Amino acid sequence: MAVAPTFKKRERMTSNLLMEALFENGCSQSVSAFPLRAVYQTIGRQSNHGAAQILISVPKKRFKHAVDRNRVKRQIREAYRRHKQMLWEKIAEDQEMLVGFIWLSDRHYPSKEIEHRVVKILQSIAKG
Repeated sequence: MAVAPTFKKRERMTSNLLMEALFENGCSQSVSAFPLRAVYQTIGRQSNHGAAQILISVPKKRFKHAVDRNRVKRQIREAYRRHKQMLWEKIAEDQEMLVGFIWLSDRHYPSKEIEHRVVKILQSIAKG
């Protein structure tokens, strides 16, 4: 299945119920590649959303200025957009993957470094 290198609104996790399911149930798994951590969970297909929905969190504790938080989110989103096919190919037709990316560092990294870490996380999720 070929995945277009786009990032549409339906691929964003906007439902509070899905966010609660991801972080509160205790059924989620986690993988880290500093400065990122990904929390993920596979659920049954909810609707016509994509095979995976993602959430990106850059805490205000790490970056006080919104412009800094937005830059990091943009870098993570772009890296995911370019490499999401690794994850999408491993998801069954009747399944949906919820992934939450959480930023752990209080400094900026080059886009290439962030892309490398996102790829590492996506490969780890796809394996197991």
